Amino acid sequence: MIIRKQESTNYTNNTKTFPKIYFPNNYSDVKKIISTKKNFLFQGNGNSYGDTGSNNHLLVSMKNFKKIEYFIFDLDGVCYLQLSEVFGRVSKRMGEYISKKLNVNLTKAKEIQTAYFHEYNTTLNGLMLKHKIDPHEFLKYVHDIDISFLEKDKILREELIKLKAKKYIFTNGSHDHVLNVTKHLGINDLFDGTFDITDSNFLPKPLIEPYEMLIKKFNINPKKAIFIDDIAKNLEPAKKIGMKTAWLINNEYWGKKDSDQNYIDLKIENLSSFLKEINILKTA
Repeated sequence: MIIRKQESTNYTNNTKTFPKIYFPNNYSDVKKIISTKKNFLFQGNGNSYGDTGSNNHLLVSMKNFKKIEYFIFDLDGVCYLQLSEVFGRVSKRMGEYISKKLNVNLTKAKEIQTAYFHEYNTTLNGLMLKHKIDPHEFLKYVHDIDISFLEKDKILREELIKLKAKKYIFTNGSHDHVLNVTKHLGINDLFDGTFDITDSNFLPKPLIEPYEMLIKKFNINPKKAIFIDDIAKNLEPAKKIGMKTAWLINNEYWGKKDSDQNYIDLKIENLSSFLKEINILKTA
């Protein structure tokens, strides 16, 4: 393990000063740091942690994460990384649905689909507001896809089983989609609850109302919760109501937009690796 003294002005985070930067080589190093140090700068190999500030280090007292009692996960792009493959199929179905319902060609349908997504946070929300589309019919149609290419994620399953905390899925998708995806991943039996777009009366993230409905439905204390999403702007409401936040790094324009904002506490590259380190912290 490399320990490097700071060479410039002290980095601070919420008035806490971090005098050294630790470069752990393995999980034993992580555990040693957590058990012996109160405040520190922690830079790994990029597998799990990143910084929300300009210095590219993680400024955080990691012991705080031992106290997290509720882990809330977005589904698509977080629980699995083959987002383009899955959503490519969903997107195609959306285009077909819009084309048929609005009597427009596929090119125009895709324009509407994209415009509504950016303006109304979900294509469905735009279709409901502008065209009174039946949301149940829409969700059933667009999520009727073959995702047999998704393989069981044994590592993710192992880390979710080890995680001593309540676990929830929070998605703008449908309940059937959640069940379909989690069954293919082999993790459908590991969550304490699911909050989908129907639970929020079709109000999508990042509107604040779904977050408030979520914590009320499951009696979640937001100050003891963390929310993980691949769309950066979806983390802002979570932070506002008191949650810790983690952005799963990706290069999608709509995912990384606003990913430099201070409402993001952590940046992670892989959910399984992140949970593995959290599990180590909780046993340190």
